[in-house]
Amino acid sequence: MIPALPDPTALASAVSARDRLALAQALNLLDDRRPAARQCAAAFLDALPAEKLDTGGHLIGITGPPGAGKSSLTAALIQVWRRRGLKVAILAVDPSSPISGGALLGDRLRMHASGADREVFIRSLACRGEFGGLSAEVWPMSLAMLAAFDIVLVETVGVGQKEIDVSKMTDTTCFVAQPASGDSIQFLKAGIMEIPHVIVVNKEDIGMAARKTLSELKNTLRRQMDPEGWQVPALSASAALGSGIEQLADALNSHRDWLLARGQFNARRQRCQAEWLVKHLREEFGRYGIGLLGGEDALFVTLTEAPRRSPIAEYEALRARVIQEIKTKG
Repeated sequence: MIPALPDPTALASAVSARDRLALAQALNLLDDRRPAARQCAAAFLDALPAEKLDTGGHLIGITGPPGAGKSSLTAALIQVWRRRGLKVAILAVDPSSPISGGALLGDRLRMHASGADREVFIRSLACRGEFGGLSAEVWPMSLAMLAAFDIVLVETVGVGQKEIDVSKMTDTTCFVAQPASGDSIQFLKAGIMEIPHVIVVNKEDIGMAARKTLSELKNTLRRQMDPEGWQVPALSASAALGSGIEQLADALNSHRDWLLARGQFNARRQRCQAEWLVKHLREEFGRYGIGLLGGEDALFVTLTEAPRRSPIAEYEALRARVIQEIKTKG
């Protein structure tokens, strides 16, 4: 039996009050592909408090190659944020099961130390084979979590050079480098990571290899600058020893303060939503479909300047326009 859809306004109110069961229900709703559920999900997102979605909380992406220790660092950061009185939600994007399509790593048992804390919420989500390291639902789910938590951290799967979407759909991106691995240096030199806002070399406890990688990263960063003018810090930490985690949390928060001080925070959120919309329109209709809406550049400008609305409602409206244009030209 298919469960009844919730009242979107009541659900938004419960999520904003940090009702964990309501948030779990909301995330399930956002993952539901039925047309009626999509309409309900759009109404739910529109009912969330605008101030929380525009300038509330801090949406952080953490990325890096497999084995760099992203989950271990995430667990260490959770402990620091909780000591500071912040409420934390984690959206962990896992590799998909080839059989069920679901997340293979479940609820990240390696983060179990925070599992008993009612002010920490962890949700796993399958990437479902999408390039870019993220699942289609990450942006809408991030908005729901931002309505309820101070920190929302998106941890991506380790898929190497294609793992760039997280930098376009979060306020602040942290790249975790693996000591003694040339991949991190090559990614940055090639501009593939689009220069994250904070870089951290994990496993500093292994000694010389970590220090060498940190030195190489700093030399690379001296020759590059974040397009927005932010000076990217390169830090070292050890999730195993708990060293450098406070400094990492400070660096992440400094980027948020920097965006706010320059009046760029809300604009960045607008760009994140525009990136999400354009990406999924391109995936469904290709460049031809985007061209029917005036082209990618023009569409991006329109979306970043338009008043904020539910990304699902916006997507369905744009999708309907493309279909209508195709029918007209056909």
